[in-house]
Formats: sequence, C-alpha cells, structure tokens
Amino acid sequence: MKDKLKLDRSMALFAEAQTLVPGGVAGIRRPYNFVQGEYPIFFDNGKGGHITDVDGNEYIDFLCAYGPIIIGYREEEIDNAVIEQITQKGFCFSLTQEIQNELVNKLREVIPCCEMAALVKTGSDATTVAIRVARSYTNKTKIARCGYHGWHDWCVEVKGGIPQKLYEDIFEFHYNDLDELETILKANKDDMAAIIVTPVGHPLAADVQMPKPGYLEGIRALADKYGCLLIFDEIRSGFRCSIGGAQKHFGVTPDLSTFGKAMANGYAIAALVGKEEYMKVLADKVFLSSTFFPNSDSIVAALKTIEILQRDKVLDVIAAKGFMFAGQVEKVVAESQMPVTFSGAPWMPFVTFPKDDTGLYKKLRNEFYTQLIRRKVFLQPYHHGYICYRHTDEDLAYTVQAIKESLAELKPLV
Repeated sequence: MKDKLKLDRSMALFAEAQTLVPGGVAGIRRPYNFVQGEYPIFFDNGKGGHITDVDGNEYIDFLCAYGPIIIGYREEEIDNAVIEQITQKGFCFSLTQEIQNELVNKLREVIPCCEMAALVKTGSDATTVAIRVARSYTNKTKIARCGYHGWHDWCVEVKGGIPQKLYEDIFEFHYNDLDELETILKANKDDMAAIIVTPVGHPLAADVQMPKPGYLEGIRALADKYGCLLIFDEIRSGFRCSIGGAQKHFGVTPDLSTFGKAMANGYAIAALVGKEEYMKVLADKVFLSSTFFPNSDSIVAALKTIEILQRDKVLDVIAAKGFMFAGQVEKVVAESQMPVTFSGAPWMPFVTFPKDDTGLYKKLRNEFYTQLIRRKVFLQPYHHGYICYRHTDEDLAYTVQAIKESLAELKPLV
C-alpha cells in the first residue's frame, strides 16, 4: 500500500481559488473528476512526458493536457519558433499575417477532405462553425450527433442555462449503430442538415471504441442517401491517428471535419476544414469572426508541430509504443482476474470498470486510480489517456508495473 501524496499546497491554492473562481478551477479539471483528496489540483511545470505539481510531486503524464501534447511539454523547437515570431514580427494585428496561407496550404496537403479551412481557437469553436456551415449550405436545421462536441448550447451535456429550443433539433445516436442513425435520418429526412460523429468513439466515462468494419463507410452512404453533410469531429483523433486524421487512417472522407488539440502541441488553435463547395458559405452567408482567431503565435506552433510530426515520423513511433503498451496492459488485466477492461489502443489508452448492479465498480475505480496516482502515474478515472512522443520505454514499463500493483490492491474489495 502506497502512502498518500503530500498535496498541502494544491489544497491551499484550491481553497483560495474557490473564493476567486466559480468552482475553484474550470469544468473538467475540478477535483470531483478525479479522486478527491488524492490527486493534485494545481501543476507547476512539465517537460517531455512528465509534469510536476505545486507540491513537487513528479508524474508520468498520460492525460497530456486532455490531448494537445502530442510531442511533449516545453518542446524547444516549437517554443523557439513561436518566440521568434513574437519578438521579430508580433502576432496580434488588425489584419491577417501571411503565415495563415502557409498553414492552410499544409492542411490541404495532409487532410483528405481539406480544400479550404477556417482557423479558430478551440474544438467547441470548430464544431459549432461546422454546424452553422452545414445548416447554411443545406438550408436545413436538424443534426444527428454522436460523441462529445464541446460546451456550446447545441451540444453540451449539462443543460443549465440553455433553453430547450436551442438543442431540440439535435438527435443523438450511439457509436457503431447504423440502424439507430438511419431511424433518425428517416424520421427527419426533409430537414436533416448534417451528421456529426467522432470517427473514433470516445463516449463519456466509457470504453474507447474503434469503428466496426463498414461503420464509417455506412455513415458516409447514409449521409449521401439522405442528402445531408457528413462531419467528422477529429478534435481528438486528428494529428494522432495519422497526420491526416482518422479519415486518412480509415479511408473514409467526410464533407467537413474539425481539427484541434494535437494540432499545435498545446498552443490554442483549431480548424474547420472541408470541401470548397460547403466552406464557401463562410465568405458571405455565415458570420465568423473573433479578435484572436488570426493570431499567428499558434499558427507558427501548428506549422512547426506538423513539420516535426512528418519529419520524425512521430505518429508511427506513438502507434508502436501504444500497441506495445496495450499488449502488456491487456496481459496484466487478464492476469488480475478483476472486473476491469482496457481499451483505446494504440492512441487513447483507458482502464475502466464495467458497471454492476451493486455499485462495486465505483469502489474499484476509485481505489485503482488512488493507487495509480500514489505511484505517480497521472491518468483520469473518467477520461481516456494519450501516448505522447516523449513517453520513454521506461515510462511505459513503469506504468505497466504500476497498473499491475494497483489492480492487486483491489483484491480485498472483491
């Protein structure tokens, strides 16, 4: 049994933060999304595949800032390119800098569906613009959705403060279920603007799912059959499954797609990309504007990140590490004889505990993640993790052993 971590400064800062910020810290970073009292609440720094909290505890970080850290923390080559842009040219102006064109040309080169692109800041920005484009182009209203698509009114799961009329035209379907999707499309066939789906399934607090054979192809066919646009939400899978996203990896091309997170190794940028025919509504029919969307610091970071991903074959390395890690964890899980599953190989590893009628799974989950964080492995109980380029073989081997030891601690509970 590992001792509880020293988290005094984290807890003191959180107490102060609750007097300053509603909830202390924002949304998914609040303590109830981890194991309260066991996880740090404030970080101090990160380097490579490791992070250090304000109490000096160093962890192997598999959450990777919820996905943006594809290479590693404090990558000098990327940071230096951004510093040069800031000091030599500046990055926030009344007009757009020419480097915008360079990034969009690069996106056109690597993403199958990209003929044009609109640069924004967050995944929620990108998915919401995608919906606006689809509705404008089709002159239809209804949307079929599958997956987490952000915090905006049309898609957020927590409905506080949102009138029902703002999401009453959104219909949710389950991943890998073509029949359910077609039922929705058929019932709303005269007013379906789009299908938006995460090409890799990552439902909230549940196992990561890969597409069954023919699933993505089936969605493509249904979109064509019912005359609506197909949108792939690649905020998580983009620049991770392959340089061209899951659409490149699985060989199914949508009409529109959103990218973000790993696009710039932590700098704030996202994009809606798609076929020119649909994207051109943004030129005159659809309004999209923000003071900070054209800022070039994140554009420079994105270009440098993509350059490194291509030059160093980063995604091949991550996939190889991910498959190796998954094979070892799956063996540990099987040998543990615990009610636990491992999913998400090779890109989004997730250790979950299937629900049962007695609620035992909650006790097992809390104890497992308590033991894991005490062993300085940073994963989230309700959200899949990621493999980054700077995770070493030693990091992965240590984590496999930590998972094994943490599972062994569960035996008295079963």
